[in-house]
Amino acid sequence: MKKIIFILLCTLLTATSTLADPAATTSKLPTDKMVEILKGIDQRIKSSGDYKAEIYLEQKERDKPDIVREGLVYRRDADEKLMILFTKPKTEAGKGYLRIDKNLWYYDPSVGKWERRTDRERIAGTDSRRQDFDQSKLAEEYDPTYVGEEKLGNFKVWVLKLAVKPGVDVAYPIVKFWIDQATSNDLKREDYALSGRLLRTSYVPKWQKLYSDSKKADLWYRQEIRIYDEVDKGNSTLVVIKSVDLHALPENIFTKAWLESKSR
Repeated sequence: MKKIIFILLCTLLTATSTLADPAATTSKLPTDKMVEILKGIDQRIKSSGDYKAEIYLEQKERDKPDIVREGLVYRRDADEKLMILFTKPKTEAGKGYLRIDKNLWYYDPSVGKWERRTDRERIAGTDSRRQDFDQSKLAEEYDPTYVGEEKLGNFKVWVLKLAVKPGVDVAYPIVKFWIDQATSNDLKREDYALSGRLLRTSYVPKWQKLYSDSKKADLWYRQEIRIYDEVDKGNSTLVVIKSVDLHALPENIFTKAWLESKSR
């Protein structure tokens, strides 16, 4: 069923050839080339200034009604700061996450208290994680191994296996990536536990870009992510980035006080 879904998604995939590397079509990739590809993804997603995105989350759980949430994501990649603030529905408004000094905090205005969370935190109880909204640090956090070439829908892809580097804390220590050879955009991802158990599968049928004045280059973002829970079969999450704004944010925005003020 997932293969059928992905083939349908591929017809909608937004991909460009501006990132293509004609020389990178060999049957096997050396380690330095794989690291270069990961660095390319990291760099394209990274913002040299501030970043604000309007997000839509649709959560599906077996035998339960669907839940829809909307919110805002704020990033300051230079300082590795991130905030996720939910705005809808009313029952979720004011709840949020704040990452500062490599610590992830969760705030619930109904109890008026902050709780420290880990990168394994299910954002708002969905199948999404902090990494789905934050800057990308693949080359810094993982060591790649070449798996092979495949056809994913209509796309010729490289398959890479990533293993977390010693001493690095991530949500998933083992990752498999399907990367489009024409664009170097990742199209599919499988996240594994250290035991090798598959935990979730995600697809990226749509990528978008906009020009960043501070970066003097295009900033790319995954406009749509479809995440499937491999432990609780039948559960899934749709993440849509509705819009992105690269204008400067207030200096004091990445503070607990600022997030708390939004729930008053």
